This record gives sequence, structure tokens and C-alpha cells, in this order.
Amino acid sequence: MKKLDRDEARLLASVERGDWKRPTTAAKDLARFQAAARATVRKDKRVNIRITARDLSHLQKAAVEEGIPYQTFISSILHKYITGRLVERPRPSSA
Repeated sequence: MKKLDRDEARLLASVERGDWKRPTTAAKDLARFQAAARATVRKDKRVNIRITARDLSHLQKAAVEEGIPYQTFISSILHKYITGRLVERPRPSSA
């Protein structure tokens, strides 16, 4: 086992003495955070778009490589784009 530094030892002793108490709002906070998480991942709107067969084929192949359904893959791409987390990478050449 790794030897604790002075701050870690002090923190561990504090926990073992029972100095740390659960906040009185813990259950309420947990329920609030769970509701926020559910609302974040809930997909409650449907969108229909038209794209080329070639683009759809490429999306489906990329989704297979990621191991997820292509609709989920497309949704993920859109989410990353609107949140500014979509990172463009050069595609490997097919030569």
C-alpha cells in the first residue's frame, strides 16, 4: 500500500474520527441531480431529414466502427456540434 503524505494522513484521520457528515440536503440534491441527468439524455423530439444515400452509407459504416446504432451516432455528432465539442480530424486517404 502506498504511504500517505501528511495531508492525506490528516484527511484519513478526520474521516475515521467521523468528522465528515452527510449534508442534510443530500437526498434532495441526489433527486435533483438524477432528474437533471434524465432530462439531459431523454430524446423526446423526432426529426426527419433527407440526405444522400452515399452520406447515409458512410454514416452507417462509421456507426458500425463505433459500435452504436447509426441514429445514435448522428444524434451524437449533432450534439457535439451544437456544444462546440465536435473536433474535425483529417480522414485517412484511401490510396
